[in-house]
Amino acid sequence: MNENPLGYEKIPVLLRKFAIPSIIAMVVSSLYNIVDQIFIGQGVGYLGNAATNVAFPITTICLAAALLVGVGGAAKFSLELGAGNMKEAQQCIGNMFWMAAAFGLIICAVTEIFITPLLYAFGATETVLPYAHSYVQIIGLGVPFLLLTNVLSNIIRADGSPKYSMACMVIGAAVNTVLDPIFIFGFQMGVAGAAWATTISQVISFLVAFRYLFHFQTVKLGKDFFRLSPVKCVEIASLGISNSLNQLALTLLQIVLNNSLTHYGGLSVYGSDIPLSGAGIVMKVNSIVIGVFVGLAQGSQPILGFNYGAKQYSRVKALYKLEIQCSFVMSTLAFLAFQLFPQAIISLFGSGEGLYMEFTVRFMRIFLMMVVINNVQMLSASFFSAIGKPMKGVLLSLSRQVLLLIPLILILPLFWGLDGILYSAPVADVLAFFLSIAVVRKEFRNMEKLS
Repeated sequence: MNENPLGYEKIPVLLRKFAIPSIIAMVVSSLYNIVDQIFIGQGVGYLGNAATNVAFPITTICLAAALLVGVGGAAKFSLELGAGNMKEAQQCIGNMFWMAAAFGLIICAVTEIFITPLLYAFGATETVLPYAHSYVQIIGLGVPFLLLTNVLSNIIRADGSPKYSMACMVIGAAVNTVLDPIFIFGFQMGVAGAAWATTISQVISFLVAFRYLFHFQTVKLGKDFFRLSPVKCVEIASLGISNSLNQLALTLLQIVLNNSLTHYGGLSVYGSDIPLSGAGIVMKVNSIVIGVFVGLAQGSQPILGFNYGAKQYSRVKALYKLEIQCSFVMSTLAFLAFQLFPQAIISLFGSGEGLYMEFTVRFMRIFLMMVVINNVQMLSASFFSAIGKPMKGVLLSLSRQVLLLIPLILILPLFWGLDGILYSAPVADVLAFFLSIAVVRKEFRNMEKLS
């Protein structure tokens, strides 16, 4: 019997152990932005919400880099553990740290130097720009800490400590939640107060995660830990590329969506700022659902990687199917909430005029109409990365956002105006669903031949 429980413990037991803390960590990570949005909406108004929406691509770019290094490194780490290559597994950790630090400093520098043109490119209007500038100028300083924390949490989870990985995120989110009202309302700092609360909490999360480097369980970190290996970096990036591209695709989608909403909103009764603000709220709320899917995928990754490396293909297939079943429950609950209680959800982010509520309710109900099947594309892309087949993961990662949704956002409004943007998402969701099912079924047939 394999000494590592990943190879013999019951799949549902392993999934509960690894996925639940991972899901909590990802949802808590999503709450960083949502908590900011709620307090900004209550304290500043819908223009403040529009500002955080315009700034959101900065965060998604950071998360894309974190997924490239974190998911790729954790996948490589788990595959090497499954194959019994302890030294190779050890070398992954130091290279992940250096890659994360480098990406964090580069993104921070670019953000601070080119802040105004970036915000215009992300869809800021003249009215929204001052709020967005104040917010991004501060959160840019926290980028290296955000990136390092996310990367370290992945390798901590792969080391068999999912609860500690979760704690890194929960502690930071708790600090953010406490500081937000103090800075926004107590010190009357507005969006700048929300930004400082977020940045401080990210530093604290990083310190908690960094402490774990001295307490690894599966490998012993020796003097070669911090030795940089270009070959190892490429191997790590190749396994994280599909998850990273999925996040980058979300960034590109956000930019195209913001600019399209600004343009076609300006031609409608809503104007440019209302669609920009309303869509930002809906996308932030949906990020909780996405966080559940990503957390489930990340929690499953060490189990998938280990068992695929150990050639236990029946366990790999069983875990994927269980992932889909569990995520379907969450996506169904999300669908019901978005369709039945949109006003209650939107009201959390502050009050607005009649047109503001009217548009945001329609956007939530239509744009997220097919959230019930969104889980399949995301989990399938992550599945291929976990088993060491990143190119198939890349295909599925790009399918919904880049190959389908972005073209639809650009084409449909030419015929139906603002409504064309709203209906582009459900069409893309259905097409991406069928593509994902086809690719995964083919892979399962290949596993049967290998067995």
